Amino acid sequence: MGNIRTLLPLVLVLFCALVASVCGYEYEGRKSEQRTQGEKWFLLRQLHNVVKTDAGSMRMVKGGYRAGSFLHSPMHIGFISMEPNSLFIPQYLDSDLVLFVHHGEARVGHVYRDELAERSLKQGDIYTIPAGSAFYLENRNENQRLRIICSIDITSESMGWHAFQSFFIGGGTHPASVLAGFDHTTLSTALNVSTEELKTFLTRQTSGPIVHLSGSHHTNTWSEFLAQEPHHKLAHLKRIVNFEEEASSKQEESTWSMRKILFTLLNREDIVNRVGHRAPSACSLYNRNTDFKNEYGWTKKLDESDYSPLKQSGHGVYIVNLSPGSMMAPHVNPTAIEYGVVLKGTGRIQIVYPNGTLAMNARVREGDVFWVPRYFPFCQIASTNGPFEFFGFTTSARRNHPQFLVGRNSLMQRLRGPEFAAAFGIGEKRLKRITNAQHEQIILPSSSSTPGDMV
Repeated sequence: MGNIRTLLPLVLVLFCALVASVCGYEYEGRKSEQRTQGEKWFLLRQLHNVVKTDAGSMRMVKGGYRAGSFLHSPMHIGFISMEPNSLFIPQYLDSDLVLFVHHGEARVGHVYRDELAERSLKQGDIYTIPAGSAFYLENRNENQRLRIICSIDITSESMGWHAFQSFFIGGGTHPASVLAGFDHTTLSTALNVSTEELKTFLTRQTSGPIVHLSGSHHTNTWSEFLAQEPHHKLAHLKRIVNFEEEASSKQEESTWSMRKILFTLLNREDIVNRVGHRAPSACSLYNRNTDFKNEYGWTKKLDESDYSPLKQSGHGVYIVNLSPGSMMAPHVNPTAIEYGVVLKGTGRIQIVYPNGTLAMNARVREGDVFWVPRYFPFCQIASTNGPFEFFGFTTSARRNHPQFLVGRNSLMQRLRGPEFAAAFGIGEKRLKRITNAQHEQIILPSSSSTPGDMV
């Protein structure tokens, strides 16, 4: 009996410890599950292939409603990669496109106010292509791969889908041209060519939406054609009609058919008049002056007041560079949803729910895409082993005024007073001491008390 009395307190202690352990495990499990769920919502790591050929690819992370939440992401982020000397064939989209040249150089041609606009793009350039405007992309470099990051609206008016749609003008069996959908008698009448010529014209292309512009005399000829200025292209088209003199009679007939249809599709006077077009030029994000800079990092942004074509797309762009260990101070974007793509380094993205709980505290690396809903507080923190650079889009082309919650000239500085002190349940002197402790603003230095493995 005495032994039982002795063991009973010990059993109770062990039982309480077990219950506490289980409760703690369940709490940590819920906390871990919450972090995982937040990463599923705010980190866009699932890349979907849109186009993939030997000459290049286009992949994207999808927007739309996040599974199991009320959150809606109104933008896809696309990644275009093109091998040296390749072409993304002519097409138009049902979504506005904002292009950012991450690496390499490109030549873009698109129809602007019924005229052909051609622009050379270099690393760091921004360029917009309106929905419904036919365009092509070309990587003319012989030794360098082209990489482009682009924003794509998901508010498709033509389909009502949460995905954008390409309409290829050029094409054959792969991809199919939109012309191929018409009845051949109707189309041959519209083009004023025979149905046999039309059939050959619509079945020659089999290499996919991104094609090499080298490897055969035929493709080299079109590479030279694309390199011409608009007012030289008509004369070049005349010269290349007979470029395959040694081809078989069947090949010559097919080649002539393609040239004949091309002459039909292109109005000669229109080509000559394209020299004087006034389509917008590209805008270099890298060559802009910084909007903010201190010894801990810098920011640059571009909106419709800086680059008017952004007004039609309704998107803004920005780039941020943080020195090792530094932080973009906790802030709120009251006017737009924000998207970010990590260009260099590693860091952490912290996002907070409206109820004051942590939504996400995720480590990110080069190539990761994240998004932050409007009004949600968030911050970006660079790892201590190198600089952290990220580029992104916002869903408003108007001048953005983020509200910083802490730091010099922050909301805490502006709101300090008896009301704000009462909200925290502390005295005004203590509140003043806390709000004045940070002398930096916007980009803050790392804390010496923060362990290196925190980020």
